[in-house]
Amino acid sequence: MKKWLLAGLCALLLSGCSRYEAPEDITSPPEETREETAAADEAAAEPETEAETEAVLPQREPVKAKGIYLSAPAAGNGEMLEGILSSLAGTEINAVVIDLKDDSGRVTCAMDSPLVTETEASLAYVPDMPGLIRRLKEDYGLYVIARVVAFRDPWLAEEKPEWCLKLPDGSVFRDRSGLAWINPYKEEVWDYLVEIGTQAAEMGFDEVQFDYIRFCTEKGVSGVVFDEADTRGRSKTDVITEFTAYAGERLSEAGLFVSADVFGAIIGSEVDAQSVGQIYEDMAANLDYICPMIYPSHYGDGNFGIEHPDTEPYRTILAALQGSSSVLAAAGQNGEKMAEVRPWLQDFTASYLDHYIEYGPAQIRAQIQATYDAGYDEWLLWSAACRYTWDGLKTKEEAAAEAEAIAQSRAAQAETAAGETEPGARPETDAAGPAAAGDGSAEGTGNAEGTGNAEETGNTEDSGNPAAAEETALEETAESAGDNAAGTAEGTGADAMTEKRAAFAGQDVPAEAGAAEAGFSAESEAGAAETGSSAETGAGAEMNAAARERADSGENSPAAEPAAPSAGTEIEEEVPPLEPLPQLPGRISPAGETPADSGEAATVIPQMQMD
Repeated sequence: MKKWLLAGLCALLLSGCSRYEAPEDITSPPEETREETAAADEAAAEPETEAETEAVLPQREPVKAKGIYLSAPAAGNGEMLEGILSSLAGTEINAVVIDLKDDSGRVTCAMDSPLVTETEASLAYVPDMPGLIRRLKEDYGLYVIARVVAFRDPWLAEEKPEWCLKLPDGSVFRDRSGLAWINPYKEEVWDYLVEIGTQAAEMGFDEVQFDYIRFCTEKGVSGVVFDEADTRGRSKTDVITEFTAYAGERLSEAGLFVSADVFGAIIGSEVDAQSVGQIYEDMAANLDYICPMIYPSHYGDGNFGIEHPDTEPYRTILAALQGSSSVLAAAGQNGEKMAEVRPWLQDFTASYLDHYIEYGPAQIRAQIQATYDAGYDEWLLWSAACRYTWDGLKTKEEAAAEAEAIAQSRAAQAETAAGETEPGARPETDAAGPAAAGDGSAEGTGNAEGTGNAEETGNTEDSGNPAAAEETALEETAESAGDNAAGTAEGTGADAMTEKRAAFAGQDVPAEAGAAEAGFSAESEAGAAETGSSAETGAGAEMNAAARERADSGENSPAAEPAAPSAGTEIEEEVPPLEPLPQLPGRISPAGETPADSGEAATVIPQMQMD
């Protein structure tokens, strides 16, 4: 009896004062309890998850870069560096591209990397790279980009011959300069490049920009053999695209933006794309920025329907970038992410050409204007010897006013396009005024996706070289940039921008203007004749920027043609009808087919673009 009483008391204690009901499932809590528990667990774990996310994907702040290249010898030469920084202070320049791994394969500062240490690749041109980066950011407000030369790496190729290009007999392939190249199929090299990029993040760089992210295209390279164990059935374009995706993903996790320099010739040219392994839109899908090297001097005579492209910087840059817009718009029409386009522009005189002009302030500004007119906002200037045409740049205030005027112009075009009743129809005033956004005319400054292609660049056959009139245009438009942006031309910046585009697009300049005609000093003529090798900027850099064979710049002030219309002039009355440029050719070089027995790779990239 006592046992039964004891059992009853225990039951009451366990069930409380309520009536006992058997649970439906004694192995798990009621549904409401599970939800509350899960919510509590999730809330408790949330701070930890956020912390982990921040560690893996640090915040990245994009910058609309307007930059210059700074070689490692220049960055490490105190006097030269101070001169450059003094010159850029107060200008629109807000970014610098510094060699971290140069054309010779040398890492340009001390670096904590096992492979850099093993191969003794470090050559410390810059004694304190983190300190330099801090100064550039804090004192000059600069966005700092690390240039990392990828697959042209003669130093690594010598230290790791198993990673370089080989001929059938097992010997090392060498280019015409006697330098070996790395095999892009070797994924060990991918890890090496990512390792250097990760170190760049720790030093304080904002972005890694890969250069020579391609296959060699020199004479004899067609004899190079690739092991099937490396290729695994992949083409050149496959592997370059795969590396771009691989590096982009890993370096983004380190908090870096990732970009790549590509040949301008690959845009619209399947032949060139297959030769170097670069498919423009495929690479752009895996990058934050893509940087086509569209120097006018690198296009052969007749490209874009332009007799001598180097003599017409505005039309050449505009046509090249309209090709870019067309390709990327088509690739991204289903919502795919595409990289921002940030072209390399020419700040050197290509005196090695038969038909060239001196590049000075007018030519620099013409290229920048063409970039804006193609719908893009960013650009970089290349001078191998780091001698820049500072007079071709605007002040920060002028650049801000110009940006506002461009924004107003694009907004006006968007409104015009939205008001069209028939899709694709051109406004009746188009022959005399700005084109609707997206039609790709030379006047257009619409966004990158609506700029159009090279067929619609909007220049007449008689328009000639716009650079000749640019100095005059600069005198009249740069000084009044603030007023233009504020809308002195009938209350908006759109008319001012149309005037400026008309000035660039509608003037001629002699194709072979001499130094005497341009008012050159003997000193500037001598500078133009120099090749811009890195030896000029610092000792021990024989294989650095000169290896690219990009000539350096002089300064030029060509005789001005008639000035652009004033702000109060009716554009419809002053600007003649503009005709489109011929269609972008399939091959961006006059080289034609390469003879099968020549021993050269099947490429039509201009020789100056090859190494």
